[in-house]
Amino acid sequence: MTDLPETNLTMLTLVKPEGQLEVSLEPRPMPVPKPHEVLVKVLAAPINPSDLGLLFGGADVSTARASTKDGQPLITADVPPAGMRAMGGRIGDALAIGNEGCGTVVAAGDSPEAQALLGKTVALLGGEMYAEYRCLPVQMVMALPDGTDAADGASCFVNPLTSLAFTETMRMENHSAIVHTAAASNLGQMLVKICAKDGIPLVNIVRSDAQVEILKGIGAKYIVNSGADDFMDRLVDAIAETGATIGFDATGGGKLAGQILTAMEAAAVRKTTTYSRYGSDTFKQVYIYGALDLSPTTFSARSFGLTWALGGFLLTPFMAKAGADVVGRMRKRVVDELTTTFKSHYSHEVSLADALDVDTAQAYNAKRTGEKYLIKPHG
Repeated sequence: MTDLPETNLTMLTLVKPEGQLEVSLEPRPMPVPKPHEVLVKVLAAPINPSDLGLLFGGADVSTARASTKDGQPLITADVPPAGMRAMGGRIGDALAIGNEGCGTVVAAGDSPEAQALLGKTVALLGGEMYAEYRCLPVQMVMALPDGTDAADGASCFVNPLTSLAFTETMRMENHSAIVHTAAASNLGQMLVKICAKDGIPLVNIVRSDAQVEILKGIGAKYIVNSGADDFMDRLVDAIAETGATIGFDATGGGKLAGQILTAMEAAAVRKTTTYSRYGSDTFKQVYIYGALDLSPTTFSARSFGLTWALGGFLLTPFMAKAGADVVGRMRKRVVDELTTTFKSHYSHEVSLADALDVDTAQAYNAKRTGEKYLIKPHG
């Protein structure tokens, strides 16, 4: 550790009682790894929608303004009353950001497992990745093949494992086909490739003709544009053809989750021969796993009978439930297909300081399809 700096520049987000959110850079003491830990020089970390939920939360990013704090850039944004209520539990706590990343192990604890990772390129999961260095237990890192580009390794966990978790959940819950929203995203494109390889019918919901073309270009078969006048008719047809009875919704708010359940019911009713005022007996499940739409989730249960469920989905609880064997198999597949099925594409690369430029922050917070930002803490 003698060649390492004494401090570790780290990005922090803080909600203040007076209704402001601050994002800053702070030099923190360099961590020292315990016996089963490794210290990683973070070379790349993606900005995912899940990171933005912590980074800016309920703040109004259109009010963001720039200043400095202790010589480092600082962003301040106003938080409306609804945002303050939503973030009440974190007021006054400066929180480090970044769910995943990739880097090189530069120091290790004295356990054999930790020592074996010295000098290796590893993918990281465990938060606080928007920093120059990160110290983690060995089970929270995944060794990557020699020569792996940090940009490829940076997104090894959240999107790849989530997309694989969708197919695993489908099988575990006895479904045979999937509906997915925001399907032109990096995660959505991974899911298209997984389902094509595994022979799983997949209905992709997008919101523009341009996104339809993106998915056609990678071989997606069932693509439905939610902005089209005949959206529901096309969705029912696609679900009827594929037999999809489970959906994963990245939007969260609005009426899309309910529309999926309604379409699943309409497709099921096509196959029934007798009427029931309780609807079909086909079980329909939609999981909400994102919050691209922050408005309330709205639907009418009367449109899809009584045999249905709406729930939330998070990767970490899924992995705990699935067990070590399933998660180990998922991790191996990610490594084996890192530069094919699970390759992420970045439109912008920024430093820690660049990420706190107001124009840049407003751009990546907009979560535009086709735009994905990668933070490179060391330039």
